[in-house]
Amino acid sequence: MKILIVGPSWVGDMVMSQSLYTMLKRLHPNAKIDVLAPAWCKPILERMPEVNQAIEMPIGHGAFNLAGRWALGRELKARGYSHCYVLPNSAKSALIPLFAGISKRTGWKGEFRYVLLNDLRPDRKVFQYMVERYVALASPKATMLSEVKLENCPKPRLSVDNQIQQATFVKLQLNQDRPTIGLCPGAEFGPAKRWPDNYYAEVACQLIERGQQIWLFGGAKDREVTNKIRAALPQELQQHCYNLAGETSLIEAVDMLAACHTVVSNDSGLMHVSAAVGCNIVAIYGSSSPKYTPPLADKVEIVHTDIGCRPCFKRECPLGHLDCLNKLSPDVVINSINKFIG
Repeated sequence: MKILIVGPSWVGDMVMSQSLYTMLKRLHPNAKIDVLAPAWCKPILERMPEVNQAIEMPIGHGAFNLAGRWALGRELKARGYSHCYVLPNSAKSALIPLFAGISKRTGWKGEFRYVLLNDLRPDRKVFQYMVERYVALASPKATMLSEVKLENCPKPRLSVDNQIQQATFVKLQLNQDRPTIGLCPGAEFGPAKRWPDNYYAEVACQLIERGQQIWLFGGAKDREVTNKIRAALPQELQQHCYNLAGETSLIEAVDMLAACHTVVSNDSGLMHVSAAVGCNIVAIYGSSSPKYTPPLADKVEIVHTDIGCRPCFKRECPLGHLDCLNKLSPDVVINSINKFIG
């Protein structure tokens, strides 16, 4: 059995999709699973033991490029896939499996995909959680509602490369003389998911005064935010706060997050990575909801406000006040961290 997965394009979604691959391997232990995904996903996919091969998607996210999809589909046809699972909901994402002549093409209804998919699932909203929607595709349509529940979904588990981890320690001049708390203050989705910088700085200050050290995670575009957080600390405490944003590759960040005792994060891709490498998680939700994309870890504390306008799932606050984040005080987050570190 050879399976092609058309994978998602966001870090968090890609991590959560591992739950589907794990379920497929449970059902079909000898199956080979290849994942078609953007190039940046390859290091993440290589940390999933269920994945045989990551295939680079050469067409940019959002681009239609019918000729390019036809050419890629005909190239994949030679691999002889028997099944395909299409995780994005767009019509264009279902074209390549059709062009590849894959006999069984499974996915949720969306964007006029009636002809493109022949194992079409009618309404993904019958499942509350995104991970349930992924895992349900592994079950027959007739039984998926009774078989798939959040508590039965396999949790993502990314492997950790100790050699890369140690090399990154040396490269970034890090040590673990103090217990390490990771802070992930960015969110690719938009500002309505980002807890205020000064709140993160207050948390960092309290933790350092109590003998912890802080590692700040993110990409290059998060560097401005992480610089502000570190600069807001008293001068004598800054030596225990390390700004790693933009200093690591994504796969190095995976291994560095695995070295953290606890991670405090907005609802972001790094939150899901942290959960998948076994960290204790304090997850901060603003405009989004843990009733849709919770961190899939064993030890999780979820914090959010209960104001009436959340969750709105908007990139920017439509009311202009960001109360869902501004009214979530640092003490609430500290109390949640205390449940892990005492």
